[in-house]
Order: sequence, then C-alpha cells, then structure tokens
Amino acid sequence: MGVEAKQLTVPAELDGARLDLAVARLGGLSRSLAKNLIEAGHAGRLPQEGGSRGVPKERVKAGDVIWLLPAVDHRDIRPEQLPIEVLYEDSNLAIINKPAGMVTHPAPGNRQGTLVSALLNLWPQVEGVGTFPRWGIVHRLDKDTSGAMVVALDSDAYRLLGNALSVREVMRDYMTLVHGRFSVTTGTIEAPIDRHRARRFVGSGGRRAVTHYRRLAEWVRPSLSLLEVSLETGRTHQIRVHLESIRRHVVGDPVYGRPAGPDVDPGRQWLHAHRLRLAHPLAGGTLDVSAPLPADLHAGIAVLGAPDLGTHSF
Repeated sequence: MGVEAKQLTVPAELDGARLDLAVARLGGLSRSLAKNLIEAGHAGRLPQEGGSRGVPKERVKAGDVIWLLPAVDHRDIRPEQLPIEVLYEDSNLAIINKPAGMVTHPAPGNRQGTLVSALLNLWPQVEGVGTFPRWGIVHRLDKDTSGAMVVALDSDAYRLLGNALSVREVMRDYMTLVHGRFSVTTGTIEAPIDRHRARRFVGSGGRRAVTHYRRLAEWVRPSLSLLEVSLETGRTHQIRVHLESIRRHVVGDPVYGRPAGPDVDPGRQWLHAHRLRLAHPLAGGTLDVSAPLPADLHAGIAVLGAPDLGTHSF
C-alpha cells in the first residue's frame, strides 16, 4: 500500500453489518467517507490486501480484520510549485489547464503532487474554500485526462459554481481519439451508467447519463476518429464508458479502451477537456476558455497525417 494501514477487528456487535458501516464505526468516520475510502481502495476487509477494492455493501463477520489507511489531514497538504498553466484568473475563480498524470486532490497513499497543492502555491487564499481536502475543486478530471478545469478562489464562487454545475449551466467540451469510424457526423448516447466496485458500465440500474459527440476527422488506416464530445450529465468515466458501449473505444484507455500502436498511443487515455463555457457567477458575463491540446496528443495526430474525412485543424 505504500502507507502502513491500521488493522481493526470486527466486534460481535457488528457481526453481519455492511463493510462501510464497520469501517465507519471502527475508524470513527462518517458513513459516506467510509464508502468512498472502500471504493478508492483505501479500506477493506482482509484478505483484500494491497489496496484491492472491496464492496461497501458486502457483509462482515465478527472476528474479521478491517484494514484502513490513515486519513489525510491538513499537514499532508502543502503548497507545491507544479506545472500548471493558468488560462483565466480573477479574484473569484480561475480556469487552469491540468496536465495528464496529476491527481486532483490528496488521498491516503497519494498526498503530494496534487492539483490542490498547486492551487495553494498559486493562490494561498484557496485554503478552506470548499470541503477538505478538495479546497477550491468544484469538478474534477481523471488523473490521466488533461485539460480545462474551473476552480473557486473564494467561498461565494465555490457555492455558486457548484450550483451551476448541478443544474448543468457549465458547458464542458472534450476532444478524444477513438477506434473505428462513424456513419453520421453527430450523435447522442443516452444510457444509464452503473458501477461494480471501481469500474463503470452501461446498465439499466445505473444513473441517467447523456453524452453528445461530433465527428471532427476520420482516418481509414488505421481506423480512427477524432471526436468533440460534450457532457449533458457528469458521471464518473462517462465519456469512456459511453464510447465503449458503442464499440468506439478511447485510444490508450487502460480500463475501457485499447492501444493504437506506439506512434499514435500517448500512453494514457486520449482524452482532453479542451473548452469550458460558463456564466461568471459573481461578475456576470460569459467565460469561454479553451485549453490547447498537449504535446503528447498532438504528436499522435501528426503521425496520422491528413485525415481521410474532416479536419483536425484546431
């Protein structure tokens, strides 16, 4: 695990309890935090060692051993000078270009090198804005997804941006390279997303999810398409899961996609949040900010050359 875990024995009074309840009681945590820790691989029931993910609803028995990584505390989060491009900034909020490979916020076993530490270095006033340890963070990108994120620099902006996201008033556009070609130039995938442990999938018992896409360019050999994708809902892994469901796997995605040859594959999921559009929550007016495509994704497009259909000029 990298960090030594506590080991706690399930007492008789918790015999038959759900795992998340046992973790909460034994660790002195809230039920929701315990659930999140289990799903992230930071807590579980032996022999699920080494950070393997358990299921919050599984049942424990008296005498079972629960392991729990130490929680992140304020001392774990310190300012760090990290490579963050600032695309827009005012006294209330900023829009940054997150590099691939950077985790958004600290978690057990992953405390340094996060976006939150970079924000504290650039804007010390972000400390205490929002919920610890996600100071300033109102939405997130996966570790290996690059691109534009809006962050709150004060509590009013945090509250108002959160409200805007919840009612889908923040428009988020992505670019992605996928396997296969399309018979139409635009389309919508509306399919509920369910989960099994950390993996998501399209399933009837899941939450409503809607993804819109537009084909920008297409290559015949290899058979690849460059898409612009916009989210109507914001489910975890939504773009990757929805495209997998129509057999248009994201290039380089180690979970839902597949590689596309060493010259094209960037070694991570070919997914970039290239544009954010939102009303400024305090000053008024519209912010429309684009994040340039990073060098690793540009390189793969350059190898493909001119597309057989459409354009990749951006």
